[in-house]
Order: sequence, then C-alpha cells, then structure tokens
Amino acid sequence: MSTVELTENARKKQKHNSGIFRKLENITIFREKLFVSGGFDIIYFILVIALLTTGLIMMASASYVWGTFRNNDAYHYIKSQGLVAIVGVAAMLVISKINPQIIKKMAVLISIIGLLLLVLVLFYYKEIPDKPGIKRWMEIPFTSKTFQPSDVGKVAMIIGLAWGLEKGKKFLDTNILAPILYFGVVAIVSLLVFAESHLSAFVMIFAMGIGMLFLSGMDRRWFILCGILGVIAIIIFFSIRHEILNEYQNARIDSFFVKDYDDTDGRWQTNQSLYALGSGGLFGLGLGNSIQKYMYIPEPHNDFIFAIVGEELGFFRAVLIIILFLALVARGFIIAERTKSMYERLVVLGISLQVGIQSVLNILVVTDMIPNTGISLPFFSFGGTALLILLAEMGLVLGISRTGSRKAKIRDDKMKEDKKDAE
Repeated sequence: MSTVELTENARKKQKHNSGIFRKLENITIFREKLFVSGGFDIIYFILVIALLTTGLIMMASASYVWGTFRNNDAYHYIKSQGLVAIVGVAAMLVISKINPQIIKKMAVLISIIGLLLLVLVLFYYKEIPDKPGIKRWMEIPFTSKTFQPSDVGKVAMIIGLAWGLEKGKKFLDTNILAPILYFGVVAIVSLLVFAESHLSAFVMIFAMGIGMLFLSGMDRRWFILCGILGVIAIIIFFSIRHEILNEYQNARIDSFFVKDYDDTDGRWQTNQSLYALGSGGLFGLGLGNSIQKYMYIPEPHNDFIFAIVGEELGFFRAVLIIILFLALVARGFIIAERTKSMYERLVVLGISLQVGIQSVLNILVVTDMIPNTGISLPFFSFGGTALLILLAEMGLVLGISRTGSRKAKIRDDKMKEDKKDAE
C-alpha cells in the first residue's frame, strides 16, 4: 500500500472516529451535556495514582502471611484488591468525563439512597460473631460480598450538603436560624452511623460535615456555639459511655488510658503496632521484611497497615507517604478555588476533607494517639467497595477540575488580551 493510500485511510478513520465522539459529546441528560471536554488536573491524577500504587504494593506485602493463614493463598487479598483497583481507575476516568451538573441534578436521589442504606443496615446487617451489636456491614445481593453503607453515606452527604448549601444560600443569608437545619442534617447522618457502633466513622462524618459548613462561609458564631456544645457532649459521652457502647469498644477506650504494654487483650493490636513502628527505625527493615505481620498484628492489611508501612519502609518514607496525602488534600483545595459554582467547590472540599480526616484518624490510631476505633487508611487498607467508592470520588474531583481549568484558562486569556490592549 502506497503512502498516499495509507494517509487517505488514516484520514477516513479519523473522520469516522471523530463522528462517533462528536455524537457521544452531544448526548444530553436533564438538558445538560453528559460529557465535558477539556483536560483534568494532571497533578491531582498523579497523586492519586502514586498513592494507589504505593497502597497496593504495601497491601500485597502486609497481607500475604494472613492470606496464607486464612485462605491458603498468599495472594488472595492482593488479587481481589488489584482487580477492584483496575475497575476503580476505569470508573474514575469515566466519571471524570461526566458533566458535574448531571450529578448535581441527581443530588437529592443520591442523598436519599445514602440515607436509606444507613437506616436499612440497622435492621439488615451481617452479624460478626466476636463483635455483637456491630451493624456496619450489609451483604451485597446475590453475592457473598459485604460493604459498609457508611462509605456510601459519606459521598451522599458531601453531594447532598453541597447541593443544599448552594440551593439555600439566600435562605441562609436572610434567616438567622437557617443554619440549624444544616447542622441538623449533619447530626442525623452522624447519629445513624453512631447507631451502627461505628465510632470512628461517626467522628469522621461529623467532622467532615462541620468542616463543609464552615468552608461554605456560614456565620462563625454558630461554630463557637457548636464547639461549646461539642465539649459538653464529650463530657456527657464519657460519663455514660459504658451504657451506650459495646463491651469491646469500652475495653479499647479503657486500654488507651491505662497504657498497659503487657496486655494481651484490649491493647494487643495497638502494642504490636508500636513495636512495628519502633523496629522500623529511620529506614525500615525493607519491603516484605516485616516481623509483626507474622500473626502478631491481627489482619495487618486492614486498619493497621500503616504500622507495616513504618516497619518495612521506615520513618522517612512513611513521612513521604503522609506528605503525599497532604499534597492530595492541598491540591483538592486548589482545584476548589478554581471551580465555577458553590456546589462544585463544596464537593471538592468535602472529598478533600474526607481523605484528610480519615488519613489523620487512622495514623493517630496506629501511633496510639487516640483510642483504637477501627478506621481504614485511604488507598492502603483492604476493602473493595471502599476503594471503588474512593476512586469514584477522585473521578468527581477530576471531572470538576476539567470545568475549573477551562474557566481559569478563559480568565487568563482575557487578562492577556486586556494587557495587550492596554499596551
């Protein structure tokens, strides 16, 4: 085939493909284009992939002993998590192309679904034999898999609260008591999670919701009042916690204050975590060389995976991972500043707060700075549904960054034209 024929065929193929993509770009839902054009924030994308890749490597290292013991397959957990990661990245890229306005118009539906799941799990939950009263997990229909409705509840609250704050901006500006409604929404969602006996998720969702309200520009005096009420609530909680918490939760809180390093019950997991971090030193024992994952730390691939990170990679590289999390949150705040609407800004801020607060709480637990309440580390801890939802959230941020980047480019081009005209 001649060069002329090859060029002609390539041009025809390109014309055919462009026609297909043009048709896809013209699809509309709710009178909005389904897909958005423009590039997403490449720095945010790189940070997500860096954390995901590092998390998968550490999950593979942390889980193979437990996988051999529990499933007779050293690669049981990483195969499952790796497959979810591939699907999740694909979903993230697809979601990043979806018009944020489409998701905004589905905000009420998403919120209702999230709320219903949080209620349903209180009645239809998977029982954990050694942890009676725990109502965190639901079985996925027609499968043996489980998921935590609180993971869906986080996203639902972020999207619903962002939509509600934008929709009710005038209401907030003109009615002095309007913030009570929004604080009430955060309280209801948080209390539903608390009813699941999921204390760490309760703290995270409540902090995330309050953070979103604060960043929305709500009157600061409400947060002073909220702080005072919060201190009172904490005092009341500790005075009656033995009546409202499960036995194992009280044991964990008690063991946090006792600091008994010979304890083989309440503090076992935390003590082994500290031994892991201490033995890792500044430079670590080397990837795959953890000692504590050999049945000392129960389920080391879950909530205490950061202990294995510290043991194998050492202090300096563990700090680098923390810096990656900080950079992801900081980049999210930068993207939020470039958004074109209050809704988009609050969605990005909410997701950034979620990742930041969840990471901080997990690391504080692993380092024995707060009681062991059971909270996963984003991108690192095992959990297929949690990872899939997290990557979908990353797709939301990337999708919003497309429209924000375009707005910033238009603004920059206009500034250049104005400067050229002035000269």
